[in-house]
Amino acid sequence: MFEVLVFVYEHYWRGDACPELEHLSRKLSAHGFEADEIHEALVWLDGLNLAAQSVRSDAPTASAPSPLQSADSMRVYSVREQDHLGAQCLGFISFLESAGVLPPAMREIVVDRAMAAPGGPVAVDDLKIIVLMVYWSFGEEPDALVLDELCDDGDERVAH
Repeated sequence: MFEVLVFVYEHYWRGDACPELEHLSRKLSAHGFEADEIHEALVWLDGLNLAAQSVRSDAPTASAPSPLQSADSMRVYSVREQDHLGAQCLGFISFLESAGVLPPAMREIVVDRAMAAPGGPVAVDDLKIIVLMVYWSFGEEPDALVLDELCDDGDERVAH
């Protein structure tokens, strides 16, 4: 599924530039993706579109805080979320939040879409794709340093 999402991200600049799901399905099939991968990805993308539309209708911008959430509030993850996301993903989400690049509304969509990902626990590399897709769905591009963190393969980093 994540290979399909990466393909969609790379080929359609923004979520609103992406064709309807039926047309997208045909394009993905023509590019050689398996039918079950395509189906999982399209169901996942449909959920992403619904979540993004919900946030857009509730707030003037994607990064606007929820009126129900104060600046002093803290997100507590359920046991199910902790099990599915794992410590590394939860730490990465916390890192993005503390850096000020993942506002609460977007964080909730990231968590929702990560919970919708098959299997578990979710790998950090897969979570990075989810974060990119959430930005993509809002037609926003993360700043260069965040984009570098999301696209960087930490295994190949060399400490100086």
